[in-house]
Amino acid sequence: MDSMEKKEEKQKEKEEVLHDFNPSEGSSMNGKKFIAIIAVSIILGVGTGYFASQKGSASTGAVTSQSGNAENGKGTIIGSTDTKTFKDTAQGVLEKGGVNGEGQFHLVRPGGDSQNVYVTSSIVDLSQFVKKKIKVWGQTNASQTAGWLMDVGRVQVLN
Repeated sequence: MDSMEKKEEKQKEKEEVLHDFNPSEGSSMNGKKFIAIIAVSIILGVGTGYFASQKGSASTGAVTSQSGNAENGKGTIIGSTDTKTFKDTAQGVLEKGGVNGEGQFHLVRPGGDSQNVYVTSSIVDLSQFVKKKIKVWGQTNASQTAGWLMDVGRVQVLN
């Protein structure tokens, strides 16, 4: 093999390794197609997150209502199913009014005023249970004046 043939062979090897880049050929992705794929991905991601959050709230203490005899009658249970957060319980007759700005209502229990439980709720509308004997599930909060201050998460009408 002479030097000319070797040069030609090397040139052919180079041509086989190096190729021209032509963006109009092949399977390259154009800008519009790329943007459309990104937009669809974002929409699907947001939708998936929304539905996952809705499912999560149902399993972590969603507000429920079970009716007994009549609307808010005996046996009615309204509120959260989250018994880990709302683990404290008390029962008595619900009356309007707190003590020195603590609680919006209070449960009157046997033993006099010192046994009252002052209550508020961010979940249940307690005003619909005034003058009714109820059982509440809640979370005890620190108080300055009230002997027992509770954030109510669930209510059951006893009578």
